[in-house]
Amino acid sequence: MSRIGRLPITIPAGVTVEYKDSVVTVKGPKGTLTQAIEDRNIKVNIEGATVTVERTREDKAVKSKHGLYRQLISNMVAGVVNPFSRTLIVNGVGWKVAVSGKKLTLNVGLSHAVELNIPEGITITCPDQNTIVVTGISKELVGQTAATIKSKRPVEPYHAYGIRYSDEVVVMKEGKKGK
Repeated sequence: MSRIGRLPITIPAGVTVEYKDSVVTVKGPKGTLTQAIEDRNIKVNIEGATVTVERTREDKAVKSKHGLYRQLISNMVAGVVNPFSRTLIVNGVGWKVAVSGKKLTLNVGLSHAVELNIPEGITITCPDQNTIVVTGISKELVGQTAATIKSKRPVEPYHAYGIRYSDEVVVMKEGKKGK
């Protein structure tokens, strides 16, 4: 069996998990998340305070989805209790970021300010003008939103200007050598 897929998921107090019509619904103090189980060979069992994911066939495709769906459900259970967060750092001379309403404005060295709409279920804060904190209960949506912001100005390897994750290591290149 899959090492990830066979692990049981413990449901914390205050969280309810339901499985009906191939859809898993997780409700908690921070919100509600749903996930469709698209493979009919994957079954979700809820017994007491644990959730287990099982498979009915041993095909390679089914085995790979077994661990995937178990981890997606585990992330949903964790997210409705403690929201996920991703921090981005903006590095550049005169670069700054700001949030106004449901828009994130990036002044990152382009001839115009880049405005991004903040998706539903995501909270973006800017503790200072060079830091962006993306928070939400869906790990997938938090990661995708952070990646979209980062893609607007990727880090260049000579001066490290750009938008990067706070835990990302930028490998610098050596510049031209003089005579």
